Amino acid sequence: MIGTDEILWVTKAEYADNYKLLLTFSNDVTKLVDLENCLYGEVFEPLRDMEKFKQFRLSDWTVEWYNGADFAPEYLFGLSN
Repeated sequence: MIGTDEILWVTKAEYADNYKLLLTFSNDVTKLVDLENCLYGEVFEPLRDMEKFKQFRLSDWTVEWYNGADFAPEYLFGLSN
């Protein structure tokens, strides 16, 4: 759980399996995040191509893909299994 006044960002991101990423957050919590059901809409649908999905990078605050797609760290934190 994060506090409402805590600023959260992703400090480490690794590909895990399928549409799952292993993410470490600024509060030192590591979570496995499954994005399969989140890849809809014009920006995210291209990421259903697994090779494109795997082409992410760590920006200053979250994971980002080649086409500019990203998710807010708080959203990712709430998705964990």
